[in-house]
Amino acid sequence: MPASPYRDQREQDIIRELASKYIAKESNRTSLVTVTNVILGNKGKDVTICFTVLPEIREGSVLEFLRRKRADFRNYMKENARLPIIPFVEFAIDAGEKNRQNIDRLV
Repeated sequence: MPASPYRDQREQDIIRELASKYIAKESNRTSLVTVTNVILGNKGKDVTICFTVLPEIREGSVLEFLRRKRADFRNYMKENARLPIIPFVEFAIDAGEKNRQNIDRLV
């Protein structure tokens, strides 16, 4: 039986909320990190969490920090989410959102 798109959307929303709370709790608050997208892959076994950072100059350090914290975030999901599968996590800077912001500035 194929997975329901509603279930996938619900899982994405849960992960987005947990990622936002986790980042707010663990960050040093020198930059604003916003979770912009959650992409489930491999039938829910993998997830890519896309985010933006302000000021942009801190993107590299935030990405490095979040990559170091992947296992801790996965454990946080185990404790706080009732998901059928706890996915393996990857963090990525949301290039699509950056491009949209650049277009807005040009217009």
